[in-house]
Amino acid sequence: MRRAIAATADEAVAGIEDGSTVLVGGFGLAGMPFDLIDALIRQGAGDLTIVSNNAGNGDVGLAALLAAGRVSKVICSFPRQSDSHVFDALYRAGRVRLEVVPQGTLAERMRAAGAGIGAFYCPVGAGTPLAEGKETREIDGRAHVLEFPVKGDVALIAAHRADTLGNLVYRKTARNFGPVMATAATTVVAQVTDIVPAGRIDPESVVTPGIYVDRLVRAEARRLTVQGAR
Repeated sequence: MRRAIAATADEAVAGIEDGSTVLVGGFGLAGMPFDLIDALIRQGAGDLTIVSNNAGNGDVGLAALLAAGRVSKVICSFPRQSDSHVFDALYRAGRVRLEVVPQGTLAERMRAAGAGIGAFYCPVGAGTPLAEGKETREIDGRAHVLEFPVKGDVALIAAHRADTLGNLVYRKTARNFGPVMATAATTVVAQVTDIVPAGRIDPESVVTPGIYVDRLVRAEARRLTVQGAR
C-alpha cells in the first residue's frame, strides 16, 4: 500500500485539531521535523500537548510553536537548556504546564503505547518528587513506580529516507525517539530528505516499517544551528 505523499508540509499536517497530543521527534535539534512544525504553526491548531525530549531550542522548531501560543502543556525530559529562553519565559509566566519524565521512562511509556501495554513498573524516579501521587511497589527489594503509556493523536517525525511504502531509515542521533513515536500515535507524519521507489531500501536497513506511517513529505535537510539563541 502506497503511503499518502503530501506535496507540501502544510498538506501533511492538515486536520490536526485543537487539543491534540502531538509527539515531536528529535534529540535537541537532531532529527527535529522543522518543516512540519512550521506548517503546524501556519495551520493554527492550539491548546496542544507536546511530547518531546526537549522543550525547544533558540527561536526555531518547538520554540517557535511555543512562542506562537499554541502549546498548553509540555511533556519532556529536558525542559531547560542554555537556549530554552522561550519555554522558560512561558513557564515562569504560568502560560504553559510541564510534566517532567526521565528520558528512558519517556521512551518506554511511548513504546508501551505502541505495544498495547496497559502500564509498567519502573524504578526510575522512585523516592523523588517525580513519583508523588503515583502507585509504588517493591520489586526485588527495590521501589518501583507505576507508569502509564503516552499516546499521541499525531506524531511528527523526521527521517533520512523513505520509500513509497513509507518505510523509514534515519541518520545517527536523528533516530532518537522517532521509531517509538511512530508506534504510539494514531496518525504519523514523517518528513524525509529523499523518497525512493519501493524496493530501493534494503529491508535489513528499515527502522520504522511503513505500516506505521500515514503521511510523507519531502523536505530539505537543515543545518543544526539556532538563530537567535541566547
